Amino acid sequence: MKKICVIDYDSGNIRSVYNALKKIIVGTNCSIFVTSDEKKINDSSHIILPGVGAFSTCIEGLRRKNILRVIEKKVFENPCPFLGICVGMQMMSSKSYEKGVHDGLNWIPGDVKKIETNKNSLKIPHMGWNKLILKKENGFIKKLKKKIDLKKNNDAYFVHSYSLILKDNTNLIFSTEYGKEITAMISNENLIGTQFHPEKSHLFGLNFLETFIEMN
Repeated sequence: MKKICVIDYDSGNIRSVYNALKKIIVGTNCSIFVTSDEKKINDSSHIILPGVGAFSTCIEGLRRKNILRVIEKKVFENPCPFLGICVGMQMMSSKSYEKGVHDGLNWIPGDVKKIETNKNSLKIPHMGWNKLILKKENGFIKKLKKKIDLKKNNDAYFVHSYSLILKDNTNLIFSTEYGKEITAMISNENLIGTQFHPEKSHLFGLNFLETFIEMN
């Protein structure tokens, strides 16, 4: 039985993530729970880390809950699938320069910096639907393609003012264009991060989350 844990650290779009997952697991042998309990996190098979708001608030929320150790143990010692959404992805980086300089989890090297474009017509935050550009096809994407035609269904929903600039593009799976190239999805083995919100991305997003749940 798959046990999908949505991390509760008093920040993040937890309700919409939970509701999207509930739709997906109907008729399956899966359970979903929202928690910051160390024992429940340790007992999970999949971990999802949502994030909405300032980087510093989110990372401090994780530390305040004292759950980073158990999350990292689950992710690295006995690797389980991990999905960071929006600021949840940004926290996987080395540092953020949002309202000061803040250390990230340093799981995937890169820095989070404010989106700057040369086009004055583009508003910040970057909010709304945007097309995803496939940069690298890994095992996850191959499985996702079996569910959905990515040439026809490649729109995802974004809300952010800061973006992850990777140290190298080895881990870049999707990007998007917003005056410049923006990191939209990263992946390294069992780790996945999305700047877009799959839980708000309709058909594409539901298929994306379903593919994540199917990971072992």
